[in-house]
Amino acid sequence: MMETDEQTGKLTKAHACLMAPAIVLVEPQLGENIGFAARAMGNFGLGDLRLVAPRDGWPNEKACAAAAVAEPIASGAKVFETVAAALADCNYVVAATARPREMVKPVFSPETAAVGLRKRAQSGERCAVMFGGERNGLDNDSIALADAILTAPVDPGCASLSLPQAVLLFSYEWMKGGNPEGLGRITSFDGPAREGLATPGTGPATRASLFGLFDHMEGALDAAGFLRPPEKRPAMVRSIRNMFHRMACTEQDVRTWRGIIAALTRHSAASKG
Repeated sequence: MMETDEQTGKLTKAHACLMAPAIVLVEPQLGENIGFAARAMGNFGLGDLRLVAPRDGWPNEKACAAAAVAEPIASGAKVFETVAAALADCNYVVAATARPREMVKPVFSPETAAVGLRKRAQSGERCAVMFGGERNGLDNDSIALADAILTAPVDPGCASLSLPQAVLLFSYEWMKGGNPEGLGRITSFDGPAREGLATPGTGPATRASLFGLFDHMEGALDAAGFLRPPEKRPAMVRSIRNMFHRMACTEQDVRTWRGIIAALTRHSAASKG
């Protein structure tokens, strides 16, 4: 049975981490890189870190320091002697490698892999993404234990990614797949960040508001003698209105423009007086 929050009905953080794929680092060398990988995981909602025969042993102070706020992920990493042991509870495994291999396996980009793994996780499968050590990556025997290969689209002239970079690429795609429109940051002041134009405290202007602005502006421009000669007035009006439509005005924008027009017309009237 899925664990949920009784108030919201949403999956708890513990369950979300349980269903997210494990990140398996095979024979990682530097403690700092393990920590940076853990931090990338924490940034994007992954929590199950598994280490296979880390070169400098475990626990590792440098790893925990590099992990920063994700230190609990680093310190909670599970350590295994073999790849097979690290993957024993998994139903589906993806191996990250940049080099072509003589193996017939599906090949996925980070984005495609994340989408597929999310579907499997939602159906109850335990999944893992496996990354090799800094010097040589994954060997053929490790890749042979995987169901598919993960390869990032990189410049062929500089194709090698650091271990933390590779983990971050996948982790980002994992998080994005769960909330494609969200940008992660949430504050009590303005809520979750979203792509697009932010309009706090206002909203898109209605046609009625825009029409009122046009009447106000065009009346002021007529009085100032701008919309002349008469035969060119219709084209000039259309051009001005189209500029405002391209601006995607908010209600606050309309109020501001009307205030500007009112101030200018008052000043003009006062000057004439």
